[in-house]
Amino acid sequence: MSNLLNQLAAELKPAAVEFCQRLIRIPALPGKEKGVADLYLAEMEKLGYDEVFRDNWGNIVGIIRGTQPGPTIMYNAHLDHVEPGDPAEWLGYDPYGAVIDVDLMENQDRTGTELTEVIHGRAAADVKGGGACQIYAGALLLKLREQGHEIAGTFMFSGVVLEEPAEQLGMTKLISETLPARGMDYDGVVSCEATSLKLYLGHRGRVELQVTIEGVTSHGSAPWLGINAVNKATAFIDRVEQVVAAEALQDEKLGRSSIALTIINCTPGSMCIVPDRCQITYDRRMVPGETAEGCVAQIQAIIDELATKDKDFRARVEIAAVPRTFYTGLTATIPNVKQAWKIEPEHAFVQAAANGLASLGQPVKYGYWDFGTDLSVVCGRDKKPAVGYSPMQEFYCHRPIDKVRTDFMQQAIAGNAAIFLELAKLPKDGFSLE
Repeated sequence: MSNLLNQLAAELKPAAVEFCQRLIRIPALPGKEKGVADLYLAEMEKLGYDEVFRDNWGNIVGIIRGTQPGPTIMYNAHLDHVEPGDPAEWLGYDPYGAVIDVDLMENQDRTGTELTEVIHGRAAADVKGGGACQIYAGALLLKLREQGHEIAGTFMFSGVVLEEPAEQLGMTKLISETLPARGMDYDGVVSCEATSLKLYLGHRGRVELQVTIEGVTSHGSAPWLGINAVNKATAFIDRVEQVVAAEALQDEKLGRSSIALTIINCTPGSMCIVPDRCQITYDRRMVPGETAEGCVAQIQAIIDELATKDKDFRARVEIAAVPRTFYTGLTATIPNVKQAWKIEPEHAFVQAAANGLASLGQPVKYGYWDFGTDLSVVCGRDKKPAVGYSPMQEFYCHRPIDKVRTDFMQQAIAGNAAIFLELAKLPKDGFSLE
């Protein structure tokens, strides 16, 4: 079977690469993913998926049913991507051009570079390269079924919207509303977020904190008549850095908790007016043992400390919750919180995925993301097992050197199919996170 999987992956590679190019050529900023969603749906229909549909929120799903009963394994991609930024930074490449050429790329372990064929363009590494490989792993399973091979379980591809804003709205709506309404469920997930063909097993959590520091306006010619909110913010910002660094927790696999000031502005923001409000947004990364509520309490303690020393210091902190409008026209709001999660390499789900890769002769290596993914919903909230596996490399994500190796894509087509075949053999208790 391993030889057959590798052979079929080689045959499917040209079509998968061409599909990835078509995906890259369609811009899909958050809330504007319809064109890419349409393309995914059309490709799955063309390939012969047993069922494809779009939900009310704009998420898309494709189903391939095995010849025997078994678990449902969700292969997951997100449809949106970040802004391409300044085109001048793209070294002559069109962010939406999907040009193929030979370029220097990091090797799997980032210990050196290799000349290899790549596809350039926004989202090549996050996550259109990986999404194309998942779709064509499904095509590989369809070929096996057509040839008379027995396949247990159900292959489910899901492409979700609004991943990049970080609230996980698309994934949340898919698993909490869409699937139950259709009488569907899933047993585990394989994410195509960038892993460089390794199995990724977790990442830190995230909470977006909004702090408002209050002052009193006055004319800029008489600042002593007001309270400058920005001036008050300077002591607060310094204290936050000190406290979070001193109280940071360290996880052996996921790294250290942290905080980053990402946005700051003031109002009224006009000439000759002392600002009465300073708004600060923090990106707070959490490790297991920390909670969003605890992160809020940490900032509140700093506010209380400064208020006891300065009678004019007034501030409040809250978790950001921004209304998001889906391309289908619906709007929803949830707090911007991701839970930290990890799954142990010894877990049966991970070992089955590892066995699939090993059967193909692919090296089995483990890693953990620096960034966050929608798997926080799966493992943190829904308590289902998950891993990441993808041809894309984290080093190239969100950068103007966004690209994906086509040799890795071929391996990922076979790898995703082999992982599915092994996961489908797991008994029910192999999917437990207890």
